[in-house]
Amino acid sequence: MSGTAGGTALLRGHRVIWLIAIVAVVSLAAGVVLSRFIQSPSDAAAKAQPPAAGLITVPVENRVIANDVTMRADVLYDEAVEVKIETGEISGAAVVTGKLPEVGSEVGAASVFLEIAGRPVIALPGELPAYRSLRVGVSGPDVLQLKQALASLGIEPGSVESDSYDARTAAAVDKLYVMAGYPSPAASEESQAALDSARAALTAAKDMLATADADLATAKSGPTKAERLAADNAVNSAQRALDTAVAERDAPAGVDEDGLALPKDQRALDNAVADAQDSLNLAVVQRADIVAGAGTAAQQTARNAASQAVTEAQTEVNDAAEATLTSLPASEVAYFAALPRRVDQVTVARGETVTSAKAVMSVSGADIVMSGSVASSDAALLEAGMVGTFPLPDGSSTTATITEVTAAESAADDEGESTDSGKGAGAGRFTVLFTPDALTPEQIIELQGSNIKVTVGVNSTGDEVLAVPSAALTAGPGGESRVERKVTGETTELITVETGLAAGGYVQILSSETDLSDGDLVVVGK
Repeated sequence: MSGTAGGTALLRGHRVIWLIAIVAVVSLAAGVVLSRFIQSPSDAAAKAQPPAAGLITVPVENRVIANDVTMRADVLYDEAVEVKIETGEISGAAVVTGKLPEVGSEVGAASVFLEIAGRPVIALPGELPAYRSLRVGVSGPDVLQLKQALASLGIEPGSVESDSYDARTAAAVDKLYVMAGYPSPAASEESQAALDSARAALTAAKDMLATADADLATAKSGPTKAERLAADNAVNSAQRALDTAVAERDAPAGVDEDGLALPKDQRALDNAVADAQDSLNLAVVQRADIVAGAGTAAQQTARNAASQAVTEAQTEVNDAAEATLTSLPASEVAYFAALPRRVDQVTVARGETVTSAKAVMSVSGADIVMSGSVASSDAALLEAGMVGTFPLPDGSSTTATITEVTAAESAADDEGESTDSGKGAGAGRFTVLFTPDALTPEQIIELQGSNIKVTVGVNSTGDEVLAVPSAALTAGPGGESRVERKVTGETTELITVETGLAAGGYVQILSSETDLSDGDLVVVGK
């Protein structure tokens, strides 16, 4: 038993030793940990001091430097306008009877986009709206515009330099209606009646001229044989009468049954002879006139009068015929500054009455454009022909070309005059128009009406060039540009440089008095 007790005492002694060792190790570890968080006042003061000043440097590098102008742009169809029809000269109600356009459809040159009172409304290129009907005899800038529009369709309208509507223009309008698939407008009843009357007068005048021509020809042909024989017979008869009168005058006086001479009326006998002589003289003169041929002066005068009457009647027919030549009613044409056009909205329905003051539809250009807005400082960097980049709905990107940079309406001055389009400082906002390149119909549908980001690269080095951050540049005493290059440790040197394009926080180094290389450290701060 004594042995067992001694072993137990020894085991208890070892446990005490192990316990003391464990406590010592834990205390040591706790001391080490606490020492990391506990510091003397002198250590704390030392750590509170700012670090020693040093150079802040960045490396010189080769990179592409580009200066971009970024803007938001609306995607839309260009030049939206309202379309109105002049209906003042339509007889009766101007009711829409057919040919209603569909939204999204295109209106092309010579196309019929509306039908009013059974008649077409034809689209033609031009700036001046239709404000009157055109017919033979009228002239003006609207006639000139019509002729130029017809010529653009391949229809010969006469001289496109003349502003007069003539017979050739009327014939060209006939061809326009054939192209449109409608009959030409009919002449008015008054014009047709005037033409019929003029034609009847011309026929009567021609009949009178024919009669006068016949009379003149007869007068010029001379007497017939019968006329000559009758004239001779009249002379012979007059001669016999004269001979009888002379014989009776010269015969001796008779005697009565008693042998006494009868009284004789010598005066009466002399008068009878004189009368017979006068009759003979007249017959001889008349025969001479017949043989010589009658004069034609009267017949010629009558013929000239008849010819003049025919000329005047023909002029009246020509004038009346011109009045019946094809006209172009103002209600049957609409001019558009550019064609084709896209129909954006239709504001009339079939059966509805149209007035000159009410728009029948609104249209825009058939081409998609992008309209952005920039400040004058950015506008000064942009010009037509520059190319911008914008994203497509599928995540890819494509390009668009600037077509126009103009002062926005809000940039007009107080007197209503636009500011200088030269984009000087303080000119306000500017509108930038783009034409996108090669969009598919599906892309157009997705983009139309959206607002997108467009980036235009206005300046670029193209290739990589030696460049430093803008903060690395300082100005020398003469205004020259310098960089401070680190040599070793805290040692630096100032190097004069010639700079180029600056963009994106970097400046191109064109040359330097001491060579700079990619990787050299330049000071941007201390």
